[in-house]
Amino acid sequence: MNSIASITLEVADLTAADRFYTAFGVGTHVRLRASETPTDGFRGFALSLTVSQPSVVDGFIGAALDAGATTLKPAAKSFWGYGGVVRAPDGTIWKIATSEKKDKDPAAPKFDEMVLLLGAGDVTASKRFYVERGLAVAKSFGSKYVQFEAPSDGVTLALYGRRTLAKEVGVPADGTGSHRLVLGGGDAFTDPDGFAWEADDRSPDQAQ
Repeated sequence: MNSIASITLEVADLTAADRFYTAFGVGTHVRLRASETPTDGFRGFALSLTVSQPSVVDGFIGAALDAGATTLKPAAKSFWGYGGVVRAPDGTIWKIATSEKKDKDPAAPKFDEMVLLLGAGDVTASKRFYVERGLAVAKSFGSKYVQFEAPSDGVTLALYGRRTLAKEVGVPADGTGSHRLVLGGGDAFTDPDGFAWEADDRSPDQAQ
């Protein structure tokens, strides 16, 4: 395994979730699966979209809110750029951000990168776990943050400390039950923080 082949979100209402993700603009990049498995509080992960400039951030956040999402962090300038965080109706947390603080030219409503941020109890141990399974490290900041290499058109996997990630997206760190997330890769396994992977030979454009 050297990258994420697919992301499957487990949702209570497939029809509603499909409608939301189509309106949000990521419908072809995530898979949906019906599930009633109990979950409560922070599910331990977030998905992040990196875009070109603030107007594109606003466009994605506006589309999400119009489709039923709720605001966790309003879009605003920061030291690193501009961004905001929303929670989808199914409970998945989405961060949309850019390193730019001002718009340059009119930009298409698309994202440049999708990053899956997993909250780890021990970032160093989880990093070692994934490296042993074939992932190559692209960036590493000690025990605080790790980002793995990914194809240019694929989903990037990154690790945060669980509490750090919760603070980053504006929610309490506590949570119980299912992550309601299944990742496709080379083999079936469960990582040290309970995130499940399953074998997946299909390409990302077969997402739904």
